[in-house]
Amino acid sequence: MLITDEWLIIIDHAEELVQLVASSEVVDRYNKARETVYSDDELVKEIKEFTYLKERYEEVQRFGRYHPDYRTVMKDIRLRKRALDLNEKIAALRIAENDVQQLFDEIGVVVGKSVSESVKVPTGNGFFTDSSCGTGCGSGGSCSCSA
Repeated sequence: MLITDEWLIIIDHAEELVQLVASSEVVDRYNKARETVYSDDELVKEIKEFTYLKERYEEVQRFGRYHPDYRTVMKDIRLRKRALDLNEKIAALRIAENDVQQLFDEIGVVVGKSVSESVKVPTGNGFFTDSSCGTGCGSGGSCSCSA
């Protein structure tokens, strides 16, 4: 592939877009929320313990309810997950992550549509989006969009 003036312009625009995203309020909120979570040593310890428990959960899932620790692991993982979900710092981080994902989805749609109106752009989780049209569902029109 040869580098032409068009490619250089595209690369310049892409770098400009990266700078705009990196300096946006959404990304700033995410960075602050992430720093808040990971600067709390006790919370980091709880996250590591939950990660270990997830590994145990995956091991137990291979054997299902026949695994000797099935009930214990299932109960423990639900309790730990609920405790983490109810933590204000983690909730704020998840909200910030969702906001950043939404920003990326919007950028992806704009870039995709600038190439062609028929480009399907995968965006976030289609189950939780406000509108099924324009989300890149790829269902061939079963969601009543114009795909």
